[in-house]
Amino acid sequence: MNLVYFILLVSVLVFVHELGHFTLAKIFGVKVLTFSLGFGPKIIRIHGKETEYCVGVLPFGGFVNMLEEAKAGPIPPEDRPRTFEAQSLWKRIAIVLAGPAMNVVFPIALYTSVFYGERELSPPTVGVVLPGMPADGKLAPGDRIVSVDGKNVDNFNDVQRYVAKRAGKPVRFTIDRDGHVLDVTVNAADDLEAREMDTPEHVGRIGIEPGFLAPVIGVPRADSPAYRAGLRSFDRVTSVNGRRTERMIDLIDALAASRGDTLVIAYRRPQAIPEATGGLVDLALLEPQVATLTPLPRSGSNKDESSPARAADVLARMGIESSEMFAVFVPEGSGEWKAGLRAGDRITSVDGIGETNWQTMLAHLRVARAHEIQWTRDGEPMAGTFRSAFRAAHWAPYAPEHLVPNDSRFSYALARGFEETGRAIRAVSIGMLRIVQGRVSLSESVSGPVALYDIAGQAGAKGTSSFVSVMAVISINLGLINLLPIPVLDGGHLAFFLIEAIRRRALARRTREIASLIGVTMLVVLMAIAFKNDVQRRWGDIVSQAHELWS
Repeated sequence: MNLVYFILLVSVLVFVHELGHFTLAKIFGVKVLTFSLGFGPKIIRIHGKETEYCVGVLPFGGFVNMLEEAKAGPIPPEDRPRTFEAQSLWKRIAIVLAGPAMNVVFPIALYTSVFYGERELSPPTVGVVLPGMPADGKLAPGDRIVSVDGKNVDNFNDVQRYVAKRAGKPVRFTIDRDGHVLDVTVNAADDLEAREMDTPEHVGRIGIEPGFLAPVIGVPRADSPAYRAGLRSFDRVTSVNGRRTERMIDLIDALAASRGDTLVIAYRRPQAIPEATGGLVDLALLEPQVATLTPLPRSGSNKDESSPARAADVLARMGIESSEMFAVFVPEGSGEWKAGLRAGDRITSVDGIGETNWQTMLAHLRVARAHEIQWTRDGEPMAGTFRSAFRAAHWAPYAPEHLVPNDSRFSYALARGFEETGRAIRAVSIGMLRIVQGRVSLSESVSGPVALYDIAGQAGAKGTSSFVSVMAVISINLGLINLLPIPVLDGGHLAFFLIEAIRRRALARRTREIASLIGVTMLVVLMAIAFKNDVQRRWGDIVSQAHELWS
C-alpha cells in the first residue's frame, strides 16, 4: 500500500501543478501540444483536438508542452500568435506563476474537505479547568460559554481559536452556570511557544478543556467514609441512589443532593485478568458492585457556595476525589519505583510544588535533574528522589462527549482551510529561510523520494485526514520550491522575465541555455544530496535487511 499512497501523492500534486500552467495557457490562447503526467514510456495516450494527453510510467513529474518558436520547427503563420513567446510579458508571467500558485492554493481545498467532514463539534462547555491557570477559580466544569468578548460562540473550537489570539489580554466570557447568566473576565496567559523551526509564537491560554472527566474516583485515606464503605481508587461510579452518573460533575451533583443521607453507590471495579492474551497486553474486567456510603456532616463554617468550593466540600466529606493524581501503573525498576512509588499511591507534590494535574506534573518532570517526589499511601505521607525519566501512568478517562451539530459546516471548513494553509505556508517559508541563513543544514532538511515514500505510507496508514494533511504540506513545499530563482524551475523563468522587463528585451537564447545548464547542474547536486540523506536515514534498516538476506 505504501507504493499506492506514494504514487497517489505525487501524481495528484504534479497534476495540480501542471493543471495551473495548462489552464492559464488555454485561457490566453496559447497552443498546448502535450499535457503529460509522468515521464518515460507512455502507458496512456489520448489525442484531443490539438493537445495530446499522456500518462508516463514514471510518476515523478510532468510537463505542459506549449508551442514555442525555440523548440518547434517552421510554424504556420496562423499559429504564430499562439506561441508562448508571442504573448505579452504579463501573460507569460501569469502562465508560469500559475503552477506554483495552484500548489499553494490547493491545500485550502484539501483542508476544507477534511474539516467539512466534522458534522459535530464539542459544545462550548467547560469540561476541565486546569489548576494554576488563569481560569482556575473563575470558570468551573459545566459552565456553558455563551459569548466571548460579546461574540457568540457555537462550539469549543471557536472559544479556543479566539482565546489563542488574545495572549496577555483580558477576555470577557458570558457564561450560563446552573441557569444563571454571568460575566467573567479572565486574563489570558501569554504562552510563548516554540513552533516550526524554533519560531516563537504568542498563544493565549486560560487553561480550560472541553471534555468532562469520567466518574473514576481516587480514595486517598483509609479512615475516610468512602474507604470504610468498600470503595477503592479507580472504581468507576455508575449511579448514586439510582441516578446515573456519566461524568465527574454528575457524580458531584448526585452526592451534593444527598444532604448527608446514606447513599447507595453502584460502581465498577477493574479486575486484572492475568495472561488474558498470552501476555501481549494487560486486560481488566470491570466488575459491577454496590456500596453504601454515609458522608461526614457538612461544616457549618463553610459559607462559600461557588461551584469549585461546593465540589471540593462534597468530595472531602465523602473521602473521594478524582483519580487524576493516582498512579495506576509504575514500571518495576524505573526511577520512581526505586524511590518507593507504587500503583495506587496519590502523588501530592514534586520538588515542593503541589501537583493537582498530571500533565502539568509531567511538564515539570521533563527537566533533566534529580526530582523529589512526595505521595500518600492510604493517607500516610511518603517521599523519595529519582533522576531518570518519569514512566508511571495514571488513569483519569474522559466521559463520552455530547456533541452539537455543526450548522455552518462549509463556512467553518473554509475558514479552517485558510487558517491551516496559512500556518503551513508560514512553516515552510521559515524552514527555507533557515536553510538560507545556515541555521538548518541540508542534511537535516532535504529529503528525496525514499523519505517521501515513507511519509506517504505512514500518513496513508493513519487515515484520510493524515494523508490529506501531509499532501497539503508537500504541495506548499512544491509550490514554494518552484518559485526559487533557479533556471529550469518556474522561479528561474520568472527571473528571466524580470530581467526582460528591466532591459526592455529578452535575454539572448545562448545566455538562457547556459543558465539552464547551470540550473540543471544545481538540481542534480540537490537530488544527490537528497538521495544521500535518504540512504543515511535508512542505513540501519539497509544493513539489517542485508544481514538477514545473507545469514
